[in-house]
Amino acid sequence: MRIAFLGVRVPGHLYPMTTLARKLKARGHDVVFISVLDTEPFVIAANLPYVPFCEQDFPLGSVRKTIDQLSKLQGHAALEFALRSVAKSLSSSFKNLPQTLREAEVDALVLDQADYGLGLVPMHLGMPYAHVSNALHIDFSAVTPVCTVDWQHETTSEALARNQAGLKAFMQIYEPATSIAHNYAKQVGLDVDWSDPFVSLSKLAWITQAPKEFDFKSSHWPAQFHYAGPLHDGLGRIESNFPWDRLTGEPLIYASMGTLQNGLESVFSAIAEAVGTKPGMQLVLSIGESLDPGKINSLPVNCIVVKNAPQIELLKRAALCITHAGLNTALESLAQGVPMVAIPVSTDQPGVAARIAYTKTGSYVPLQELTAPKLSTLIDEVLTNPEYRQNANKMREAIAKTNGLEVAADILEQAFNLPR
Repeated sequence: MRIAFLGVRVPGHLYPMTTLARKLKARGHDVVFISVLDTEPFVIAANLPYVPFCEQDFPLGSVRKTIDQLSKLQGHAALEFALRSVAKSLSSSFKNLPQTLREAEVDALVLDQADYGLGLVPMHLGMPYAHVSNALHIDFSAVTPVCTVDWQHETTSEALARNQAGLKAFMQIYEPATSIAHNYAKQVGLDVDWSDPFVSLSKLAWITQAPKEFDFKSSHWPAQFHYAGPLHDGLGRIESNFPWDRLTGEPLIYASMGTLQNGLESVFSAIAEAVGTKPGMQLVLSIGESLDPGKINSLPVNCIVVKNAPQIELLKRAALCITHAGLNTALESLAQGVPMVAIPVSTDQPGVAARIAYTKTGSYVPLQELTAPKLSTLIDEVLTNPEYRQNANKMREAIAKTNGLEVAADILEQAFNLPR
């Protein structure tokens, strides 16, 4: 059986998805990785067979252009832009994916939940498929808050009504993608029960890389939903040059705003100013490709600024991680027992920040409330209160015990009836 993994075209989704694909390949299974042209370096770095698709709609350079635009946005504007991009990608995928699957002789498909509605393609083809939530899983039932908000989970009637309103607002923004999915189903003659909020999600397996211990406590998820854990092993990534000789041996604060929402100079300046008030600490700033380092103010003398960093290796040395609350960075921090101060910008980051607070593995400040003094106070709180480090270490132990990558691979083998 040939299994295709379909990759969303940004690093935060590609790294866990290629890692899981590598794991199945290492177990002896026939695996290919399908994605747009700009993602080929990620697939090659993971040593996976690469199958391009949507070449006309997403030529080389198109992903960089989209990321540059998104990197300057925040909040509702960033969410709207991201979901418009999803709609454009979905339209192209519906047009191109069936032929790509046929030509690559694919027998089973692994999709990213972020490609909402794309499960309609294997449904139409009669092909077994599974879903992976590489970003925070989306709860379409509204039992827990949708991941685009930072609300805590409550079970009161008022909280459930609030969750319904939040989900409705989210789905209104998602409407262009939903409309495209409805049109595709009608076009190919699929009889779809759109009253089921999980209708296009796999009935065989839906895997989230969030550990159960990191999520709100709830038992409402469908039977095929599985908590795994971080889908990373530190391998198969594009190499980045880092000046290791510039590390001073002082307690390290690692700060990154991820690969998408990293174009806001004011955020990095606030981080630099806040850490600059902490004598005896060293700051490493990973700023991405969209920003000129010269525009960041108040950099401490011993600060190291890089465009890309070997994140996992630095987190192994870190006392604290300042993060945008992307799921990958949060889980990579927790896998090393490193507490966090989060600055959520948009998409699923508010939901991740809410879980950081819920598990008391760190604290957060919404972007619109960010100031250097506020951030400085949170840094002091997380560094000086041992409970944050203790809880992060408990999460590290849970992650190591579960081994999410092995769990996810086991689930896919079972879902697709693969020989073990």
